[in-house]
Amino acid sequence: MATETTELTQRVPPAGKVTFEEFLDWCDEDTWAEWVDGEVIMTSPASKDHQDVGSFLEKVLGIFVEVHDLGKVMRAPFVMRLPGQARGREPDLFFVRRERVHLIGKTFLDGAAEMVVEIISPESIDRDREDKFGEYESAGVREYWLIDPDRRSAQFYELASDGRYRLAALEDGGVYHSKVIPGFWLRVDWLWQTPLPPALEVLRALKVV
Repeated sequence: MATETTELTQRVPPAGKVTFEEFLDWCDEDTWAEWVDGEVIMTSPASKDHQDVGSFLEKVLGIFVEVHDLGKVMRAPFVMRLPGQARGREPDLFFVRRERVHLIGKTFLDGAAEMVVEIISPESIDRDREDKFGEYESAGVREYWLIDPDRRSAQFYELASDGRYRLAALEDGGVYHSKVIPGFWLRVDWLWQTPLPPALEVLRALKVV
């Protein structure tokens, strides 16, 4: 099994430019890569803190969305094809509302998600804060969560009526209320606890269980 993992992490991307369809044919469910202007960009494996925060959010968001029948939460590696751009990105997490889940195909989401979460790692700072920020804004992603476990920083951007992102203010106690997932809120301090709070405890606070 260790041999297979090593081979996957060292997988060589196709040379030169490829179409989105060729990218999908080459990419598999274990490969962390993105398609940018026809080129395949490999991304680095996630750290433990990155994985822990991602798993925590996937559990809490996924169960909340499922219980309330709001749509679907997906986690990387799964490609989101951005409309009007030669971009196939792999967000750490994204949410698609129920009315648009038909856009989730076998290997990619054909369009912009309502909400995207990127968990920043040292090698992804510029990509997440600059490249993807502009791409998601242009594509109409209504909420963009930027979470940096190393700096214990969480920023929540909401798409304004002029099509530009605005940084949302946290409520008392450092709480963020999502605008696109009705009823969902997050206490930012949860993300920095060691260990992270049990998902069941958070779901009780959200009145899911």
